[in-house]
Amino acid sequence: MARVTQFFQVRGDAKPHPTEVECGYRTVDTPLGPLLQLSTYGSDERQSEKKVSQTLQLDREGARRLLAIIRDTFPDL
Repeated sequence: MARVTQFFQVRGDAKPHPTEVECGYRTVDTPLGPLLQLSTYGSDERQSEKKVSQTLQLDREGARRLLAIIRDTFPDL
């Protein structure tokens, strides 16, 4: 689990991942304000039962930056 503190653009080649996973989200209340928590779960092909693989937390500023990145990537939304 990690709280995202910064986003930066990465240059270079990338390919779509062949594996698909589900992502759960929740709000985590803290004294400094809410956090958005996103957790990915292992793929359906995983041998064991479904469990969290990776968790990211975003504060208000991180969410604002991610929203700007999403709007830049998908301007028709």
